[in-house]
Amino acid sequence: MKKIFAYPRALAKKRTHYCPGCTHGIIHRLVAEAIDDLEIQERTIGIAPVGCAVLAYEYFDVDFQEAAHGRAPAVATGVKRVHPEAIVFSYQGDGDLASIGMAEIIHAATRGENITVIFVNNTVYGMTGGQMAPTTLPGQKTTTSPYGRDTATVGYPIRVCELLATLDGPAYLERVSVHDPQHIIKAGRAIRKAFATQVAGKGFSLVEVLSSCPTNWGMTPTQSLNHIKETLVPYYPLGVYRAPEEVTGDDE
Repeated sequence: MKKIFAYPRALAKKRTHYCPGCTHGIIHRLVAEAIDDLEIQERTIGIAPVGCAVLAYEYFDVDFQEAAHGRAPAVATGVKRVHPEAIVFSYQGDGDLASIGMAEIIHAATRGENITVIFVNNTVYGMTGGQMAPTTLPGQKTTTSPYGRDTATVGYPIRVCELLATLDGPAYLERVSVHDPQHIIKAGRAIRKAFATQVAGKGFSLVEVLSSCPTNWGMTPTQSLNHIKETLVPYYPLGVYRAPEEVTGDDE
């Protein structure tokens, strides 16, 4: 009998620490499946962030390096330049990437570094207590914006894909979501394409994944998935913001 569904080789067989209903686990699997499909496990090096995915090095069966808060793109740049044959990716949340790490991600992107970034956007600081993040939506309540994000005093959320798309350096930028099976399949194709872009030597690639945070949103897992669909997606439109030629992420 032909096996059509199996545990990814690039994913370590270890229970994760993520909260019930968190979609980090889904995204981890999609990354591992892309690594398996492209047969790059033995030369892949991941860069772990500070944030909910701080223990990512325990969940993937590839080499990993921990980075200081926000510095994953800089660390990834150094690793890639020392080991140009390696496939290097960073896995970062919105607080890590879009706040303290904003300079690193912008300069890595504008230099066109041949690395891949998996950017998980759940509009809140997840690990440290649910504070307002650069991606927190207008009116969204957090522990540091208990009355809702006030754009008059703290400004508007940052749309990372749109921001990076203004630069000449990036080769591939796409925003996806994992709130239902259809979108999970599309997210998997985008992540595979991001890695394929690096394998082909095309340059900087980033996939932004809209993700849930039931704990800090104060929602059930089901409610959090509906929240992505009904609230996050309208503010953060899904789609391709930059695409390289002659690189495919699926079998179509």
